[in-house]
Amino acid sequence: MQVELLYHTPDPERAVATAARLCYAPVGASELMESMSDERIRSVLETILSSGHLSTLEHASFTFAIDGVSRALTHQLVRHRLASFNQQSQRYVKFTDGLDVVKPASIAANEEASRLFDDMIDKTVEAYQAFLEAGIPAEDARYILPNAAESKIVVTMNIRELLHFFSLRCCNRAQWEIRELAWKMLELVTPIAPYIFAEAGPGCVRGDCPEGKMACGNPYPRKTRED
Repeated sequence: MQVELLYHTPDPERAVATAARLCYAPVGASELMESMSDERIRSVLETILSSGHLSTLEHASFTFAIDGVSRALTHQLVRHRLASFNQQSQRYVKFTDGLDVVKPASIAANEEASRLFDDMIDKTVEAYQAFLEAGIPAEDARYILPNAAESKIVVTMNIRELLHFFSLRCCNRAQWEIRELAWKMLELVTPIAPYIFAEAGPGCVRGDCPEGKMACGNPYPRKTRED
């Protein structure tokens, strides 16, 4: 899995604080953007995050390039509806030189299961290529491709949606592949907006686990913005 941060709103914490202050300021957003001190920005962000008035977080966004993930992962990822996605198309991209796949560690660790997995992928690729050679359109031949097929996707999320994404997908109860993706994304955005993302992650890093009786029993250490 490769995750790259392609682009983000310049100075996202200042942008968010500017949007928040505009509601109560007699001056325009451009003047606020230039004049607010770092201390004032931090104070505004603290108010936003503690009060739950999170709409201003939607004014800053991050764009990621994600490669080497499975279709099983992207089917989960696109369920986050307040985000933008562009994914490598199996309709137009023909996998004539073989198919890269993601093999779960639980399968790779089992010799017999791993062999069976490889055999099934080989048979699938053989059938897929036979379809193409027979003149079957790629958009129809792809129907036999597995969830394990590697894919590439570009994702843009605003900060509000990122915080929601991290709360769900960094959790130990999330599926292992999307959990790995979420932690990689969090690692990339934290240095850029350190105050906003200081307590980002699963619910247990901020307090009691919200999963109730479904809790994993292995919470992450608590995080605070004072750390």
